[in-house]
Amino acid sequence: MSKRGYHHGNLRQALVDAALQLIELRGPTGFTLSEAAKQAGVTPAAVYRHFEGREDLIAEAALQGYEIFGDLMQFAYESGQPSALQAFEATGRAYLAFARKYPGHYIAMFESGVQVNRTAALATVANRANGVLEKAATDLSQHIPEDKRPPASMFSAHIWALSHGVVELFARNSPGRASPFPPEDLLETGIGIYLRGLGLIAPDE
Repeated sequence: MSKRGYHHGNLRQALVDAALQLIELRGPTGFTLSEAAKQAGVTPAAVYRHFEGREDLIAEAALQGYEIFGDLMQFAYESGQPSALQAFEATGRAYLAFARKYPGHYIAMFESGVQVNRTAALATVANRANGVLEKAATDLSQHIPEDKRPPASMFSAHIWALSHGVVELFARNSPGRASPFPPEDLLETGIGIYLRGLGLIAPDE
């Protein structure tokens, strides 16, 4: 049996990169571990020195995706400061930008069926990104009386759902789904309507 895999620089990452390419092309269930191994230039047996199976490989791709996503969300939040509104809107746009730039990671994270609590490490990085959005929501809603203020987790979940919907329907070339408006405009106006409903921005803004 060939020992090529033993001399492959970073075999674990090569397998993740191969999986990401296959996920983007065929979806998370459209490839086998043998195909990922072939794409990485190693024998199928080499995969099992690093991953228990395909789901384990996809989970690693998702974990790396959440790490990138969390960094982008944190950067977006910080770039919008000191305005709480600009910071909040920036985190919404970061979601759209991530889905476009890292489609393989996005699919592994949100469409593969891999649970975020599969491992402690995956749960930690997934919660980090959500935590940034919750922080932005908390900052933005500070001037609302506490008894009328929505929980930050609910507030951020609404925006996450809105962002995800725009991505799924209009930013990823979904068959039969066309919009006369750019996804960025759909997301911005949707967030604006939501924030006006909460009284966080004036009607004429």
